[in-house]
Amino acid sequence: MHEMSKGANVGLAALSEDIGSVMVGLGWSSDTGEGDADVSVLLLDANGKVRSDVDFCFYNNPVVGNGSVQLLGKTPTADGSEDRISFDLDAVPPGIERIVISASRYDGSRFGDLNDLRLTLADSAGEGLVRFAVEDAGAVSALIFGELYRRSGEWKFRAVGEGYASGLAGLATDFGVDIDDDAEEEAARQQAAGEDLEHPDAPSAGTGSRTPPLVPAQPSVVAEPAAQEPPAAAQRSSRPRTAKKKVTLPGITKKSLAENDSWRTARLFPASALKSDRERETRATSVVLSVMAQVPEFGRRLTAAFGAPAGRMETFTEVSLPHGDSPRRPDGVIRVERAGKLWTALVETKTNGSALKPDQVQAYMDIAARRGYEAVITLSNDVALEGSALVDVRVDGRRKHKVALWHLSWAEVVHQAQMLIRHEGVGNAAHAWLLQELLHYLQHENSGCHGFQNMGSAWVPVRRGIDDETLCQGDPRALEVIESWERLVRQVCLRLGGELGQKVLPVQRTRRGVDPRVRRAELADHLCAEGRLNADIRIEGTPGILAVSADLRTGKLRTSIEVPAPEQGYPLSRAKRLIRQLEAAPADLHIETLVDGDGTGPRGTLERLRPEPADILPKDGAQIVGFRLSLFKGMGSGRGNAESGFIRSVDAAVDRFHANVVARLEAPAPRRTRADAPTAV
Repeated sequence: MHEMSKGANVGLAALSEDIGSVMVGLGWSSDTGEGDADVSVLLLDANGKVRSDVDFCFYNNPVVGNGSVQLLGKTPTADGSEDRISFDLDAVPPGIERIVISASRYDGSRFGDLNDLRLTLADSAGEGLVRFAVEDAGAVSALIFGELYRRSGEWKFRAVGEGYASGLAGLATDFGVDIDDDAEEEAARQQAAGEDLEHPDAPSAGTGSRTPPLVPAQPSVVAEPAAQEPPAAAQRSSRPRTAKKKVTLPGITKKSLAENDSWRTARLFPASALKSDRERETRATSVVLSVMAQVPEFGRRLTAAFGAPAGRMETFTEVSLPHGDSPRRPDGVIRVERAGKLWTALVETKTNGSALKPDQVQAYMDIAARRGYEAVITLSNDVALEGSALVDVRVDGRRKHKVALWHLSWAEVVHQAQMLIRHEGVGNAAHAWLLQELLHYLQHENSGCHGFQNMGSAWVPVRRGIDDETLCQGDPRALEVIESWERLVRQVCLRLGGELGQKVLPVQRTRRGVDPRVRRAELADHLCAEGRLNADIRIEGTPGILAVSADLRTGKLRTSIEVPAPEQGYPLSRAKRLIRQLEAAPADLHIETLVDGDGTGPRGTLERLRPEPADILPKDGAQIVGFRLSLFKGMGSGRGNAESGFIRSVDAAVDRFHANVVARLEAPAPRRTRADAPTAV
């Protein structure tokens, strides 16, 4: 990978022969595990300005440039997560000369508060081409990481690393975007317009705990008018909406017309007659691929991260391809047409916990390489981990044409469908209905598409070794359990995020740049020594990190969160306020006071503290910095997903803690600085 320094530039053609589509990742970390930024992309003409509002790409307008640029959201990595952006460079409009890649912070936060600011660029096969580490970002709240630009018909990349203390407003103004400060008027106007344009059969809000706002957290944007365009007043009345009215699932299910519960609703994709694994694989493949082709938003969400361009998609099953003495029949084929070019991926599917077969995947990689296809996509119950391959395949480096091997889990498919029809919305009611039928099928007990559901063959021996203290550091079985635990945690994040409509991501508390295999080896040694599995989960909009700990010695699961104490008010007032927030929480909730320094504070159950909140205050007058809230639950012993299994118990513990504790806590108030203007945004 080409390491770049600030101000340097490089031609992409010199790094790879396949740069028609590239993927850019923006990443950062913080010492506290908190801190985030919003990614944005600006498409500029020869004058260095946006042509109109459609050239500004941000979280509420994630696809621009006729689909050539798309924000893909956050993806878990070894260092936590990164925001990814796909660029179809062959499809960028001819009038665009530069593409600025940036991010902005909010609530007075600065990029200097974050660590390991970095940009990575990879080709369509997923091979890393460029890495740029931003040093000393300083007190800026908007930062340009880099830019793609044309020079003599060739695309090049420049590492920028410059920022704006004035934030998004300063960044946008420089590139011809006008910031509209009248957010309240805009919200009211959009609300009125949205009610008039709503589909008569469309449901109202989604069912999640958070409804997407009509106005983004940042100011809405309006393109700077050109010299020959109507006056500013006319422009202002027809400014673009930053939130589109889309169809989501109804908040309340309509009363059924069935006479009794024995009447079953007719389903587009029936699952009751499935008997064998082969039938499950065949039907699941056909169901998912057909919905991907018919619902563009869904198909694009699943393929953009794999380097597929935005274009007309067709999907196929029962395809026969020549391979040696006998033809091979992949489970499916995805083909996307864009500007006369074809992108093709072969699909290999497994259901019901069946493992992928290396020889099958290897054969499809060889076929794809010979036929000039771009990718092979495996789809199974398992969850992929960075640095840990699900199948061992050999890539022939002598071949000129590169084939990327990608993995998709059924949990990810369900997550993307939930996000679209329950929170973000799709183009019309028919698409919402198709996704709802897909969800019903995938979540049916007969479909075999239930996600990660087995902790592996090493689970029972490792538990026994911990019980009798015979498990030694360096035991490869402990490493297998660590990998299974990480897969389970990632699936918990996908499931919870789909239900809430919020970003839910695992937090990796490790040194920056540590190889994921080295990190897992260290965790395996810790498991052997301490007998505990630990995970941290960040849920957008919550006041802290949700921690999960499975103690294999005691058989107990602990879910907890540390919340900061309010900066204002007397200690007793802070304690009473916390108890009021937790009025409906379980009586066995443990509350521990966190004090400044190395000391420990008082602790007790919610049941005991309700009548006497003062009991949680330190007797020595130590300064309270926060509270730790914890629930304990017995964990399942089995390695599978049965009622008594470990996986089911972890799901239940996280759900109970989030619903009964985390969801009742108030999000922390945004930090105010002197630089914050007192105007409404």
